[in-house]
Amino acid sequence: MNILVLTWEFPPRIIGGISRHVAELYPELVKLGHNINLITVQVGGVSDYEIVEGITVHRVPVVGDADFFGWVKNMNESMVTCATKLLGEHSFDLIHAHDWLVSEAATHLRQQYHLPLVATIHATEYGRYNGIHTNMQRYIHDQEVFLAAEAQRVIVCTKYMQSELERALNCHATKVDIVYNGLSLERATRSQHMDFDRAMFRSQFAEPDEQIVYYVGRLTHEKGIFLLLNAAPKVVAETNGKVKFVIIGSGDAYSILLQRQAWDLGLSHRVLFTGFMSDEDLSKFQTIADCAVFPSLYEPFGIVALESFAAKVPVVVSDTGGMPEVVRDGLTGIVTKVNNSDSLAEGILEVLQNPENGKKLIENAQFDLKERFAWPRLAKQTENVYQNVLAQIEQIVVGRPSA
Repeated sequence: MNILVLTWEFPPRIIGGISRHVAELYPELVKLGHNINLITVQVGGVSDYEIVEGITVHRVPVVGDADFFGWVKNMNESMVTCATKLLGEHSFDLIHAHDWLVSEAATHLRQQYHLPLVATIHATEYGRYNGIHTNMQRYIHDQEVFLAAEAQRVIVCTKYMQSELERALNCHATKVDIVYNGLSLERATRSQHMDFDRAMFRSQFAEPDEQIVYYVGRLTHEKGIFLLLNAAPKVVAETNGKVKFVIIGSGDAYSILLQRQAWDLGLSHRVLFTGFMSDEDLSKFQTIADCAVFPSLYEPFGIVALESFAAKVPVVVSDTGGMPEVVRDGLTGIVTKVNNSDSLAEGILEVLQNPENGKKLIENAQFDLKERFAWPRLAKQTENVYQNVLAQIEQIVVGRPSA
């Protein structure tokens, strides 16, 4: 098949989780024999046209605009221009669009060239904010509804997201396919081949007799980091103060609020805010940590849990969104009650105080990485979605009465 992919981010442009998703999915589809042309946004210092792991990447310029939605509109227009040129030179079997930001280009091309459209919706505005409350959110929500309606099939990453699309976007579950996110072999094994002075590196974060509990990700309200801080006093008390909490990630305005919270709780000496951490340092850090915590209020999937699986760090998560599907409670991690700092504290203590059980969680998580979250398997599932779409189109054409 010849597939035209539209995505607003692709490495080295990494804004959220979409970038790594598309970068790890499509090389596997190339291995299955498919031709992938991917249109994304121009990045300074990177070629506008290149072959990346078999993917033909086209990076389009976007005229700057003070208004974000104006910028998105300009991006979609540039994507249509690029796609129109490609469609004049090649035939494509279908379009695969990732999230609402490329919906205008995707739906225009579908209508103009009568190509089937598959859309992956990675998250919804309704889910992020527990409803639609502002005009900005309404605009995004409407784009999501339109994209889901125009697509022949919609892909989501969990059963939870399938139900959310039905509830929030009026997209019936029978139109939605579930394909989990995955983790590349390179990322899954990165920390296993690192040679560095662990004791020296660890001393930057904690004393030798202190256990390390960490969060990594965006510093936003929906990630529930404030719950981790509220859980910290109980964990400190139960471990006789032999614990350090490390918060990794950027988000300057919210970081100030969290630092104030840590101060008010009397934990400023127990909580370290690192800001952004490079992939290399994060890989090193995960090898010296004792527990990873992701107390999200909303999480469609939770790729950070897989990254902690790969780093062989026991994981504690909240039972929100798709997290309970990714982390199997008591088998591959500890699942706690969402928005409940007491439950979160108990989950963290379960890991810190029972290292033998932590080892079992890690062993089971390794199995899941290889079986449930391996990209070759997920690419095959995506291929099946494509094939079903084309089979449905062919059935419609064959069944149509002649003029």
